[in-house]
Amino acid sequence: MIRRWYLWLPLVAFIGFVALVTSGLMRPMDREVVSRMVGKPVPEFALKPSIPELPGLSSADLQDGKPKLMNIWGSWCLPCIAEAPHLETLKANGAEIVGVAIRDKPEDVAGFLAQNGNPYIRIGADDLSAVQLEIGSSGVPETFVVDGNGIITYQHIGDVRAEHVPMLLEKLDEAAQ
Repeated sequence: MIRRWYLWLPLVAFIGFVALVTSGLMRPMDREVVSRMVGKPVPEFALKPSIPELPGLSSADLQDGKPKLMNIWGSWCLPCIAEAPHLETLKANGAEIVGVAIRDKPEDVAGFLAQNGNPYIRIGADDLSAVQLEIGSSGVPETFVVDGNGIITYQHIGDVRAEHVPMLLEKLDEAAQ
């Protein structure tokens, strides 16, 4: 009787393997890395200006009492081109946007802004991605809502699209409370 039970063991193992693989394929993969800094103060930093026409960015600039969007981007980033008009829309609706240019050259940043518009009031050059890593950004573009006290209140992963504009304006209003 016991010997018969062992005859079914390979079939049971095969069915279990197929069920495991199928369940892995059916679940959507979550590749987004959410920052642990949401709800915490922006780390201390001071970035030099990315281009001569705009001031650089420091953590003190994010503690002036006004909520801001802090956009992590690069001139070499294709999704950053796609989000540029939507950042302009946010600016037109009263959002103050500061930029952190990741591993970029001043001439490339200036060329990007000339071609795609400039929604930024400040752009800091993060040549080593140090600030990017400290705030928990895993890629570009990403946008953080920072309240007037320098606390990160929201992280938007990926490019800003038209459907995200009302939500980001709402997050800015919440950050102003």
